[in-house]
Amino acid sequence: MRLRIKKKYVTLLILQFLFFQNCMESSFQFDNNPKGNFDALWNIIDRNYCFFEYKNINWDAVYKNYSSRITPNMNNEALFKLMGQMLAELKDGHVNLTASHDVTRYWEWHENYPANFDSEIQKQYLGKETEYSRASGMWYKILEDNVGYIYYGNFSNDVSNASLDQILMKMSICSGLIIDVRNNGGGNLTNVDRIASRFFNDRTLIGYISHKIGPGHNDFSELHPKYLESSNRVRYQKPVVVLTNRGCYSATNEFVSIMKYAPQSTIIGDKTGGGSGLPFSSELPNGWSIRFSASPMFNAEKEHIEFGVEPDIYVSMLQEDKEKNRDTIIEKARELLKR
Repeated sequence: MRLRIKKKYVTLLILQFLFFQNCMESSFQFDNNPKGNFDALWNIIDRNYCFFEYKNINWDAVYKNYSSRITPNMNNEALFKLMGQMLAELKDGHVNLTASHDVTRYWEWHENYPANFDSEIQKQYLGKETEYSRASGMWYKILEDNVGYIYYGNFSNDVSNASLDQILMKMSICSGLIIDVRNNGGGNLTNVDRIASRFFNDRTLIGYISHKIGPGHNDFSELHPKYLESSNRVRYQKPVVVLTNRGCYSATNEFVSIMKYAPQSTIIGDKTGGGSGLPFSSELPNGWSIRFSASPMFNAEKEHIEFGVEPDIYVSMLQEDKEKNRDTIIEKARELLKR
């Protein structure tokens, strides 16, 4: 569930980094012991995390609860576990504490929901290895009813413009196109824009971003608009259906949010897993690394998408379809595109 940062966000994050570096170096010094490392972690999050108000988190109460469990002689594994439990209070998959022996993670954004994806059933649509094509991390095929199908499982797989040209030209004969991003945990925002731009004919406002400008929980800059530029290469003009599930996180969450504004695009499946904060990293006195959501991103209506993007049409995998090796969500997309 990684989200790598695009160049146009770098200036905002440099400003945030300078603020963060100044406040940590000039205002706080922490000892390299269990209490010092715990206090360093709590303060880094307190001054820089971006969703306290939105998630209604009382971070002072969290400190009172967990700091009382710190003992001077607790070992690294016990300290790490306690810190991970505290960070889980943020309910954020972008928050990770990394030590040499482990990484904390929060996965409840997808663990407590139906999968709505089965790779074995998907193989029934793709066919044998020789029956579908692969390029730039995309698996694609024209199905027997002349509907195009693309599966993209990781936005960390860089997509070249040449590959997109070839894929979309091949799909131009189809009645419509399915883009399946289920179980895509995120990656590079550059790939998000590169793909999404092929489905817009005009420069379009697709969201906003903000950044911290002070240590208070609500010390944010004004919202900066984000525009998607229409690609000057091959663009797809026919109906598109994007398939989603709770496994769509981070950069994939952003992609789905953007595609909601694409002409002729319909989102079907389950609500995405969320993850809309651009992550930032720092270090504790003992060398452990902490990553956290620092800059909130919003949709074009200035609404948070941290907890996911709603589909236009909710569709879940049905057990009776699974037993027949049918993907209910793919079948619904095919039905929509054949109308």
